[in-house]
Amino acid sequence: MVRELMHDPIFLAQPAAQATAEDLPIAQDLLDTLAAHRETCVGMAANMIGKAKAIIAFDDGRGYTVMLNPKLLKASGEYEAEESCLSLLGGPRKTKRYEKIKVQYQNLQLQTRIKTYEGFPAQIIQHELDHLKGILI
Repeated sequence: MVRELMHDPIFLAQPAAQATAEDLPIAQDLLDTLAAHRETCVGMAANMIGKAKAIIAFDDGRGYTVMLNPKLLKASGEYEAEESCLSLLGGPRKTKRYEKIKVQYQNLQLQTRIKTYEGFPAQIIQHELDHLKGILI
């Protein structure tokens, strides 16, 4: 189900709780909402739809990927980026990102996976991981 976007900075500043099997419907709502905003958005965290759970969804260049409980394991190649966010009003903001990252997460079957990302997908994931920590750019 497509959900309304959350804009409350107090809610968005809360760290997300661990996701469990009971939270899989949130993952589907997140995917539906991301797809509905595909023209202006490439990634979302569950708190962006009002659910403080550690779930992100993003366009990896080949389709949508969902990660439950993602953790950044390794990062290299720091650079400065400008990013916007559907949850925040105003234009792009400067932030630091890494060119290459390694992430551990659970897929929709709750299987643990580790994957390396580079370039724009890595940047998207880092933005969404910030959301899960309550960090707003």
